[in-house]
Amino acid sequence: MSTIIDQRQQEIIDEFSMFSDWMQKYEYIIELGKELPLIDAQFKTDEQLIKGCQSKVWLHATQSNDQRLHFTADSDAIITKGLVALMVRVFDGEEPSSILQTDLHFIKAIGLHEHLSPTRSNGLAGMVQQIKNYAVAYQLKQTH
Repeated sequence: MSTIIDQRQQEIIDEFSMFSDWMQKYEYIIELGKELPLIDAQFKTDEQLIKGCQSKVWLHATQSNDQRLHFTADSDAIITKGLVALMVRVFDGEEPSSILQTDLHFIKAIGLHEHLSPTRSNGLAGMVQQIKNYAVAYQLKQTH
């Protein structure tokens, strides 16, 4: 079953396959970060900080009337901002159940883990975990 999330992941895999080396891929990640819609300043708080990130990464979620989650984010590091931009791109506008059922395969497919420092890999895992935490929280909110 192909979902919007799977299609977005495939688009990212296709985009990264156009680059021949990791310097180009890092430049692309930085560009993605520059295009990330900025998080509202009121959400750049300690409560919105991703745990496990060496740099500061803020992630905020809201739920629209149609139950879909919408994410905004920011980071004080350019590579990390690009990484969170990828996560927002994959998950923004999706229902909590879709987010929770997602097999996030694009990270391995583009070789991201092999090219990130251990601290950035931990931060990336923290971003994914926080997105899933938001999905759980909003899903629980729907049922009560």
